[in-house]
Amino acid sequence: MGAQNHKLFANTLFFPEEAPFSPDQKAWLNGYFAGLNSRLAQMDEAAPAQALKPVHILYGSQTGNAESVAEEVAENASQYGLAPHVMALDDIEIADLKKMERVLICVSTYGEGEMPDNAQLFWDAILSQTAPRLEKTHYAVLALGDTSYDEFCQAGKLIDLRLEQLGAYRIADRIDCDVDYEDKAQEWFSSALPEISKFGKEAPAAGVPEASKDVPVGETKSKRAKWNRKNPYTSVLATNRLLSGEGSAKEIRHYEFALGDSEIEYEAGDALGVMPVNNPELADATIKRLGFDPDADAGDGKSLRDALITDYEICMPSRDFLTAVAAQADDSRLSHIVDNNDKEAIDDYLWSKDQLDLLNLYPVVTWDLQQYLDLLKPLQHRAYSISSSPKADPDHIHLTVASVRYDSHGRQHGGVCSTFMADRIGDQGTAGIFLSPNKAFRLPSDLDAPVIMVGPGTGIAPFRAFLQDREAAGAKGRNWLFFGDQKRKADFIYEQEMLDWHDKGVLTKLDLAFSRDQEEKIYVQQRMKENGPELFKWLEEGAYFYVCGDATRMAKDVDAALLKIIEKEAGINDDAAWDYVGKMKKDKRYLRDVY
Repeated sequence: MGAQNHKLFANTLFFPEEAPFSPDQKAWLNGYFAGLNSRLAQMDEAAPAQALKPVHILYGSQTGNAESVAEEVAENASQYGLAPHVMALDDIEIADLKKMERVLICVSTYGEGEMPDNAQLFWDAILSQTAPRLEKTHYAVLALGDTSYDEFCQAGKLIDLRLEQLGAYRIADRIDCDVDYEDKAQEWFSSALPEISKFGKEAPAAGVPEASKDVPVGETKSKRAKWNRKNPYTSVLATNRLLSGEGSAKEIRHYEFALGDSEIEYEAGDALGVMPVNNPELADATIKRLGFDPDADAGDGKSLRDALITDYEICMPSRDFLTAVAAQADDSRLSHIVDNNDKEAIDDYLWSKDQLDLLNLYPVVTWDLQQYLDLLKPLQHRAYSISSSPKADPDHIHLTVASVRYDSHGRQHGGVCSTFMADRIGDQGTAGIFLSPNKAFRLPSDLDAPVIMVGPGTGIAPFRAFLQDREAAGAKGRNWLFFGDQKRKADFIYEQEMLDWHDKGVLTKLDLAFSRDQEEKIYVQQRMKENGPELFKWLEEGAYFYVCGDATRMAKDVDAALLKIIEKEAGINDDAAWDYVGKMKKDKRYLRDVY
């Protein structure tokens, strides 16, 4: 008897008052059927659920977007008879990859075509000559990227191709997503999930390490964020103060956004997305240069002026914008570098220029209104590392941001979001914000574990949050900070806080590198080398190593310095030092928040 028949039968067991039974007989029959109903219910509970096919949803994510998509895929998997297992790419053992019959991969690209930090070990392993053949693996790849960069979605493209080379069967074409990825991502998994469910047999999932995030059938892994890029929370900017001292070449500011009734809950290590508004003066100058009517209809009931202020990226020239300028400019040099896609030459050419600079350089360039709007990208949020801990301030999120300002081509230029916060929000004004969780940049759960932090300049932001968090939690683990900038007198931001933590013993060691305070420039990586023996001792004692800041130079220099320290202090060769660092990354003891 099927479960539905049990319930139907049980629901028919009742006796009308006029039934021809004595009270004793009715009592006996009611007891009998009550017992039968109980046994039928137990049979229903014991009946095996429909067997589900395991699907491994793997992600490589630098800022959390790809991980968020992976979790959304998992939340929809059970509709297709699939049991999802969500994991970072670096969390799987390559030998176990061979056992996975159904694999969906969401991976972002950061920097100039680089793998996310939690996908690099996976990529190295499948690229190796010892990588296993994957003829039983069915897969699909979703790639996240930004068309502003030459190597758009490169990480996803490389992984997609390499899996095919290893014999895996692609069940759906890769989809490459620009910064507006949500709709395309949904399109991808809406087609990939039913397709991949057709392959393989129902069986227990193979090769699922403890780190996997199994999502129970019929449940979601986590509550979907109430506030996001398309629906930001309107937050009051409660604090805006200058951190840089007199004589600094920089303008670094401390901001505090009030969380109010948002119910946003954050953790040390997370980032905050801020929705900027363009400088109205830039919008007006652009409209004037192109000869448009500021009140012209730009769609969605908005005037052109309002749309350029709130909806479009009108500062940074996109590749499409540059190509369209070159097509009319009659400049052989510009045409040459665009036609040859010479990245270095393009970067050199665009240095210090925004869209208006290009338009002013070539007065002959013009478009009609729709042609112009079609060349623009949507105005995007900017993500900043949070510089506070909710244990210290649950009602606000603090940011530490350098304002971008420079003069070029006879005009003053400003960073879109940094000057929006510094100049245009106003005292107690508001901005749209949303949380960008960064689960790959967390403090160790072991409060006794030692922590080493390298964060020059505004890279100190998450480490201020870490120290607040460790102090509030009463952590006994030692904390070591490497911080630097140009001049101690002008650029030692949060100086008193850091010195107070050092005096109290919260900050066990504080090593500083101010590059312009002496004739020879000194940077944080040199301070690391000077302290090589002790730094390596901390690592051997289980220290977690964190880096935050510029990915292009600083992070690479720090990585190189760390390898040299390990090589020297451990007495091993370069390959062995790479293996040492690789194990740290695998154990989540080497974590980076770089941009």
